Amino acid sequence: MSPTFRLATSDDLPAMLALYRHLSPEDPLLEPEQVRADYARLIGSDLASLLVADVGGAVVASCLLLIVPNLTRGGRPFAIIENVVTHSDHRRQGLGTRLLALASKRAQAANCYKLMLATGRSDEGVLRFYEQAGFTRGGKTFFEMRWVD
Repeated sequence: MSPTFRLATSDDLPAMLALYRHLSPEDPLLEPEQVRADYARLIGSDLASLLVADVGGAVVASCLLLIVPNLTRGGRPFAIIENVVTHSDHRRQGLGTRLLALASKRAQAANCYKLMLATGRSDEGVLRFYEQAGFTRGGKTFFEMRWVD
């Protein structure tokens, strides 16, 4: 069955919560009722696009694209990709690559001057996956501050 690539809908919340278990299985479980308002804000935001790969009615891969207004670079926005995940049963089928290409096209269409992605993974295969999708290592130094264990 061929995948369909689309924006997530309100009906996708349970599927998204299940899919995110493949990204961060150690995260505490969330009940859909707990996150319903946040999810509605996310998918209703003009700044965010939750992109999904759907196979036979099941969400099997996703990434979040944020397009951020900017007052530098001639007023051109920049874009950030976060939460790239593919269900473990559907990996190595090109779904993540196609989602990243879709996110890149959306960022280019929005006239973004750059698209950024950070990963906490150190597995060389994961890093090569992002490089093969067009991202480069070592361009900028990335810093983060976390408030979660």
